[in-house]
Amino acid sequence: MPAESDSPAVHDPEAQRKIANRLKRAHGQLAAVIAAVESEAHCRDVVQQLSAVSKAIDRAGFLVISTAMQECLADTDGESDAQVNELEKLFLTLA
Repeated sequence: MPAESDSPAVHDPEAQRKIANRLKRAHGQLAAVIAAVESEAHCRDVVQQLSAVSKAIDRAGFLVISTAMQECLADTDGESDAQVNELEKLFLTLA
């Protein structure tokens, strides 16, 4: 998906690391779900793994948005109201 601007979604290197780690964890969990489905695992195991994937992705999304909100609120160039509104909409898409 193309970015709307040239700036990264998250500027904080520590936050970027945390987000990437969460997504990598979700990637591994998704691989486990696929393997469980292919090996005809019990539905309980599949659902538990799906739940873990969903939570990991949601938490990564919330971390992206919360980091962006912190950066936006720290920004004093006068555009923060529009940015906060946009971030609120993004936040609600995850809810």
